[in-house]
Amino acid sequence: MNRRYALGLIGAAAVTAGAFSLAPRSSGLADFGAAYAAGDDVDTSAIREMVMGAEDAPVTLMEYASFTCPHCANFNNGPLKKVKAEYIETGKVKLIYRDVYFDRPGLWAAMIARCDPNRFFGISDLLYADQHDWIGDGNLKTIEQNLRKIGLVAGLTQDQLNSCLSDGDKAQALYTWFQQNAEADDVSGTPTLFINGEKYSNMTYEDLKEILDQKLEM
Repeated sequence: MNRRYALGLIGAAAVTAGAFSLAPRSSGLADFGAAYAAGDDVDTSAIREMVMGAEDAPVTLMEYASFTCPHCANFNNGPLKKVKAEYIETGKVKLIYRDVYFDRPGLWAAMIARCDPNRFFGISDLLYADQHDWIGDGNLKTIEQNLRKIGLVAGLTQDQLNSCLSDGDKAQALYTWFQQNAEADDVSGTPTLFINGEKYSNMTYEDLKEILDQKLEM
């Protein structure tokens, strides 16, 4: 994934450094104007890999997904929910979840989900389950308000939400981390899955189950 393509993912209308901002400065959200320009100069060492399941599970399922992607919502609300119950909770599979940012709301949602790492997967479930409602008609102010409500329902405080959503340094680090991961793994769409390092596209639970069972037998 080159830098020009990545810029298009985050804001197709923003074609200059001055225009590349994921939120107005007056909104209380982080100003992400430097995220694209900073690139490899951003320190991503503090970004935490989101992992669910036993560390020594024989199979690793890595998912690249965006909180604003309808196909990702369908996958997480359907096939992945069954995988969690039948494979992850039983110690057979470890899940690694990696954020993809196609737009401003997707990054905001990730920042709220990551506000408390211990609540990440619970908040992620809420975001995917209610995706249609919190995105609504696409009004950014309404989306921000809806995301804050989800954070509060998940147990975050207003102070936590304000701090996380205004953290420009973390936003830049997350965006750069996403770029680096997506380029290294040649990810251009979501959801993209890797099972023990082998790349797959979106699939049904039945197809995923067949692959997981094959990997477990190896």
